[in-house]
Amino acid sequence: MTDQGFAKQVITIIPTIIAAAALACCATDVNKMVVGAAPITADDILFRSPLAADVTAGDVAQGDILVVSPEMSAFLDENIDRDGDQNKKLAQLVFAVIGESRFVLSYDDSTRTAAGTFRDRRGNCISFTNMFVAMGRDLGLKVSYQEVDIPPDWSMTGETYLLSQHVNALVDMHSALSRIVDFNTSNFSVQNESRVISDERARAHYYNNIGVEQMLAGETSLAFANLRQSLLEDPTFSPAWVNLGILHRRENLPVYAEASYLEALEYDALNLMAMSNLANLYEEQGNTAAAKRYEDKVISHRRNNPYYRYQVASTAFNDGDYEEAIDNLKIAISKIKDDDRLYFLLSLSYLMSGDDEKAAHWMKKAEAAAQVSENQKKYHHKLDLLLNRGSEL
Repeated sequence: MTDQGFAKQVITIIPTIIAAAALACCATDVNKMVVGAAPITADDILFRSPLAADVTAGDVAQGDILVVSPEMSAFLDENIDRDGDQNKKLAQLVFAVIGESRFVLSYDDSTRTAAGTFRDRRGNCISFTNMFVAMGRDLGLKVSYQEVDIPPDWSMTGETYLLSQHVNALVDMHSALSRIVDFNTSNFSVQNESRVISDERARAHYYNNIGVEQMLAGETSLAFANLRQSLLEDPTFSPAWVNLGILHRRENLPVYAEASYLEALEYDALNLMAMSNLANLYEEQGNTAAAKRYEDKVISHRRNNPYYRYQVASTAFNDGDYEEAIDNLKIAISKIKDDDRLYFLLSLSYLMSGDDEKAAHWMKKAEAAAQVSENQKKYHHKLDLLLNRGSEL
């Protein structure tokens, strides 16, 4: 389901991301590995793993993620007419959060509750979404969380790869346009598929993020406790199963790692993180047949993924291989239409390969496809430079 039946208007605020997966390694077989004679179940992973032995209730991040603090309530009383209609309250809330210089939100990688985000004025996209959902509901607005399928965004921390995912807020305006309040202006597009999710699913995102942050900090017991809590909130949340697998593998528990990756695939058969981690795990264990089977699946899915092609093209462009970039971008564009980033990079690739005419053509298409006014301005500027054979890009 893409639009949940709503007409949508987007309110974008500031760039953020949600870290939702880690180590690029691994894949699995049809049958789960066993300890003794019994296959490892989901309950075994969550409650009988060796990592569960030292976990206490206090290891789980404390606090309701949507509690409105007295300071938040006072802020709303000061800035929003609680007796106004829904359009007025939404407009005043958005202005209060982003239109007043005294309330400045800053992005960082940490995941916070609504109250923690308001207090610190910092967080990632789920932190800001927590704050907005809590404030909106306190004002009587019908606000829901949404998961958004954005192009893969990879970053690396030490030996761990982080795959970013995204959450935003949907305000149901009943008879009027529904509004999307999004804290990621760089990646969000109304063309991205999205789905309204339950509060339980949103809490699964929250605890998964906390678990990843603690895993990266080397806090194994805390990481396990919060990844487990993520899955107690929503057992179908595949990223948390992948991260539990990564955590077990880091702690030299490959049997539990494999079982965790397999659980991820139970709920998301196309989870490339689970498959690639399983392939790597099998390779280490000498099970080359199983490793190759999952490697082949990953390669096949990636070759058919336009954003993987975009990633390959970006690397090729940075390496000066413009023909390779052009070839991959053509394939990507054949699979997904009207993505200005694809057109823009194709334009630059043609420019660097000496074809000014095609460069100008694809820059015009990038400008036409741009969904955000700032992008339209950027592309128009680039187009002027191309047409005038300017050197600045």
